Formats: sequence, structure tokens, C-alpha cells
Amino acid sequence: MQLEPGLRCLTAPNPSPMTHRGTNTYIVGETEIAVIDPGPADNAHLSAILGALGPGQRITAILVTHSHLDHSPLARPLADATGAPILAAGPSDWGRRPVMQALATTGALGGGEGVDPDFTPDRQLADREIIGGDGWTIEALHTPGHMANHLSFAWNGALFSGDLVMGWATSVVSPPDGDMTAFFASLDRLAGREDRVHYPGHGDPVADPAARIAELATHRRGREAAITQALAHGPADPRSLTARIYTDVDARLLPMAERNVLAHLIDLAGRNLVTAEPEIAPDATFRLTAG
Repeated sequence: MQLEPGLRCLTAPNPSPMTHRGTNTYIVGETEIAVIDPGPADNAHLSAILGALGPGQRITAILVTHSHLDHSPLARPLADATGAPILAAGPSDWGRRPVMQALATTGALGGGEGVDPDFTPDRQLADREIIGGDGWTIEALHTPGHMANHLSFAWNGALFSGDLVMGWATSVVSPPDGDMTAFFASLDRLAGREDRVHYPGHGDPVADPAARIAELATHRRGREAAITQALAHGPADPRSLTARIYTDVDARLLPMAERNVLAHLIDLAGRNLVTAEPEIAPDATFRLTAG
């Protein structure tokens, strides 16, 4: 699909409740090509990306917003096929805050979050670093929250927002890789920009980024308020809080909703608004902080 001059989109064949119609792979440029989010390990999608190249076109950069299994596994096969370097913030365990690293170390959260454990970029991108090719420049912006190594990419007045800002759904924030404190900070960062459109990792372009960012922030603050209101009736663990709060979601998504609740609780604990007993963990009991 041609989105605008110098920008095309291929959607990977991996639809699901978590990925909508599939992962959007963006192709930037006319001669030297940047590929943003190659997608899942799917040979047909690899062939589609390579088949989208016309005469005189070659891939010179492979950019990855974050290393979930629906975004990054195809990066290495694409690099092997083209010789282009893989550029990202860091490997899958990069950039976690100490509280999240402690959770990851305990192993209490287990797997199942779709993290690509083998992902390693050829080069790590610094915040605000510029990548260039013939006829285009892209700026990398660190936007953690959905995942610690999440990047957004600014190009020609547009922003490739990965899974941070999407129009069809809110982003999952699942500890230890998802971090609600970082998520709010990243929303604030993007709210301070004037991008004309967001091109997300899944779903259609976001035509009014400012309105969507405000909507997402309001939604999250609403969930936060629902959690504190529920805790006003007494201490509870994340699972019981999820059952009380998420009454309008597909049952298949409740495990992810529970991780969102835990992410909110960790953020609230960091602001000294709730206390975890005996310590922050997925099965801990949380209560409002006295006073």
C-alpha cells in the first residue's frame, strides 16, 4: 500500500487479538530503502518485502521499534538477505529500570509476553540519533513504556509510533518489559511534538496524533483511578483487581489486562501511593499507602 510519496506499507499475515490485522512493515525511500519493523518469522512476508523492491532499489537500513515476536524476528533473515544493518535501541533486556530488572531476575513473571529473546541489533541507536539514506532522514526517539527498548521514528513530519500509540487499541504495558511510569513519560514526550500523522505498528494511520495521545493518557489515568478506588475497599492482588476493573474485554485478553494492572500498581508504588506486601510481585497484595 502506498501511503504517501516515499512510503509504502506491507502488513504481515499474523492477525490476532493482539496484532489486529497484522504487523505493519514500512518501506521508506526510493533508491536506498529503510525497512521499519520487518515483522514476525514468516518466509512469505520476507519474500513480500524483498519482492517490493523495484529496479535500482536496495535496503540499506533495517529499523526495529521494539523486540516483540511480531516485530523483530524477521530482521536477521532480512539482514542476511540484503547486507543491511539492524538498528534498534538495544537487545530485549536493554533499558529496564531497576524495579523491572528485579522482577525479571526473580523469574516470577514467567514468559508468554512475546519477547524475542535472541534479538540483538547490529548497532544501537542513541536518542535523537539521525539515520540517513538517499532522499530521506529518520530520527530515532527513545519512547519506552510498551517495552524498555521501544523506539519511535520521526520522518518527514510523520512518526512511526510502533506499539506506543495506535488508533485501534491501547498499548499493552506488561512488566518487566512494559513500564507504566515510562509509558506516561513517553506519551508526554510525544504530546510535546507536532507530528502530522502517526504510522503505528498495527492498524490504520492515526490522523490526529495529539487527540489520540490525550485520549490514551485519559484512558490510563481512568484505569489508575479505578485501581485506587478498588483498593479503597481493601487490599487486593492484581488478579482480583483485574476481575473487578476489566469487565468489558475479551476473556482471552484478561492475562494481558492483569499485567496492565500490575504495571499501574508498580507506577503507583513508585509514587508512594500504594504499598506492596511483602514486596512488588505479580501475586503481591497491594494496599493504599496510609496518610
